[in-house]
Amino acid sequence: MTSTTNLHVSNLFDFRNHIALVTGGASGLGEMAAQAFVQNGARVIIASRKESELKKTADRLNALGPGKCEYIVADLKDRAGCDALVAETKRRTDRLTVLLNNSGATWGAPYDDFPESGWDKIMALNVKSIFYTTAGLEPLLLKGASPDTPSRVINIASMAAIMTGDVTSTESGGLSAPGHGTFSYGPSKAACVHLSRIQASKLAPKNIMVNCVCPGVFPSRMTSFGIEKFEDTLTAGQPTGRIGKPSDFAGVILFLSSLGSAHMTGNVIELDGGATRSGWRGKARAAAKI
Repeated sequence: MTSTTNLHVSNLFDFRNHIALVTGGASGLGEMAAQAFVQNGARVIIASRKESELKKTADRLNALGPGKCEYIVADLKDRAGCDALVAETKRRTDRLTVLLNNSGATWGAPYDDFPESGWDKIMALNVKSIFYTTAGLEPLLLKGASPDTPSRVINIASMAAIMTGDVTSTESGGLSAPGHGTFSYGPSKAACVHLSRIQASKLAPKNIMVNCVCPGVFPSRMTSFGIEKFEDTLTAGQPTGRIGKPSDFAGVILFLSSLGSAHMTGNVIELDGGATRSGWRGKARAAAKI
């Protein structure tokens, strides 16, 4: 059988027939993924709250080609917002090959004065929206899906789902102001990981593969404060001496969307350059120089 199988890269990683919806696609990680799809010939729909940002990104990506990018203004803060996105997506297309659930938010506040809204908003956007958007778009993901060419759902969590350090300390990442912690963010992303596994179990028999990516620090609006204020702290914890870049993220997303990963589901991919799984500590770099 192997001798008759087409294992050329051009076949395993052909995205010209893809139609992808990327939530949070106007900036950051979502924009990186959208660009990767467009530059490889796919049709991409990006969605987020601000139309001005969506238009700017869509125009930029369409100038790159050869794929096409369009946008939908959507606020996924509650089920009504998710249902509205689902309805508009169904109006635009009768099928999806990839749903990238990337919309998310964080919230920083002192541990002893953390507002309830900082839990409600984060859990709603980072967890609940994934459930309702995926469930609502299932009919489009089913269209044309088969055991050999399944549709894909890719949920974007975070290494914060796995790390258990003191999120108030700048030594654990420096992504919030000193004395402030992102106490609801990590638990919401851990819930995203678990929801992804539940979805993978439920949807695999329908030829919809669900995988989850846990990025470390990448340039985005969410990490801009930490990168600006604590860049040395962030890079000191990286064995490579650098944070993630667009090609790192885009490559993983393309793989998870490709024929080459058609037999993968329920996976949680850690994408942090080894910062949390290698046992690396910034002091080791300094010691190596002595």
